Amino acid sequence: MNAKDDRTLTGGHMLSDHRVVLSLGSNLGDRLDNLQEAVDALFDAPGLTLRGLSRVYETAPWGGVEQDDFLNIIAVATTRLAPMTLLDRVLSIEESMRRERVIRWGPRTLDIDIVAYEGVTSNDPRLMLPHPRAHERAFVLAPWAEVDPEAVLEPHGRVVDLLAGLTDQVVTVRDDLALQLPS
Repeated sequence: MNAKDDRTLTGGHMLSDHRVVLSLGSNLGDRLDNLQEAVDALFDAPGLTLRGLSRVYETAPWGGVEQDDFLNIIAVATTRLAPMTLLDRVLSIEESMRRERVIRWGPRTLDIDIVAYEGVTSNDPRLMLPHPRAHERAFVLAPWAEVDPEAVLEPHGRVVDLLAGLTDQVVTVRDDLALQLPS
């Protein structure tokens, strides 16, 4: 990362709106309530405007750790917050909901990933952009394709095409579950 990229990541507020894609998941406690609380917390504070929210999807856990299934959603938003400022907000919300980082890819009350931040790439270990494994995960791609069928995940390609290539992963739409849009 060069100095210009570092300023882009950390500079409090950006000069124009940037499209961001957030992946949210939960598999501990009241999973739907956890997702609702996270969406409310993300969009109640200034600086992030919701542009699209997927339906709720249920997916098997990733990473080989024995645990319950996840509920997952994608939120597409615009923001003028710098990427690291947005990351701080995300981590604060996870912490407030008692997210524990004990086992990699282990169970969690809440996981929020910044999947993509328009115009920014980063290899910073705290925030890699775009998310380095999003192109391999149907639980990210399926709800993202629903919200934005024309989305592209650089440098991998169109989200719908990436999803079509993941035939070994099952994601199930949970039409019996719904989130309330932030007011």
